[in-house]
Amino acid sequence: MAYELFYWPSIQGRGEFVRLALEEAGAEYVDVARRHGGMDLLNSALDTETHPSFAPPFLKAGEMTIGQVANILLYLGEQHGLAPRTDPGRLWTHQLQLTIADLVAEIHDTHHPIATSLYYEDQKPEAQRRSADFIETRLPKFFGYFSRILTNPEARDWLVSEKPTYADLSLFQVVEGLRYAFPNAMKRLEGEYPALGPLRDRVAARPNIAAYLASPRRVPFNENGIFRHYPELDE
Repeated sequence: MAYELFYWPSIQGRGEFVRLALEEAGAEYVDVARRHGGMDLLNSALDTETHPSFAPPFLKAGEMTIGQVANILLYLGEQHGLAPRTDPGRLWTHQLQLTIADLVAEIHDTHHPIATSLYYEDQKPEAQRRSADFIETRLPKFFGYFSRILTNPEARDWLVSEKPTYADLSLFQVVEGLRYAFPNAMKRLEGEYPALGPLRDRVAARPNIAAYLASPRRVPFNENGIFRHYPELDE
């Protein structure tokens, strides 16, 4: 069975967290909207599914349609060994993913602090204030949290267990995206949280992930997605 992933075709966005899990698992999938007529299929699925998703991404797995990134990853983690099989381990991985989702929402709001319906240029002063606070106060709290998990009570390679989970893949994506969006801030902060860069490197070196990153399936970061580089926000 090939999965069908429904997400916008020209950005990484939230769909990338799902793509990374599918790629790491070596799962067969179709990125529906990137095919001819795919946007029509995406919009149709939003309107006609029995359990419609509020917004992309959503994943079709046989007769099921699963929406929300953390929910999709909860399912894929169980199906493809990307999370522990025990309830405590599975829920701990899910909890980490939900925390990453909180961080991703705050990253998005650095460039759209007022409304998603407005252009960035319509809220630039507010975005500058929001980004300054994000870099100074919010990002260190999140980085400190994940660093504690990777170093307490002793240094470890992965967040949850002795092998990577979808939470590690997602944290990789966050570090990659922040390096693109806030390169100056990340140069300062990564030195304060030295456990994060090596985790990013370990994920990038995974054979399936490395092949994906080098392929045209990996859409470059751009100023339409979650992670956007505006130099005036990275001072």
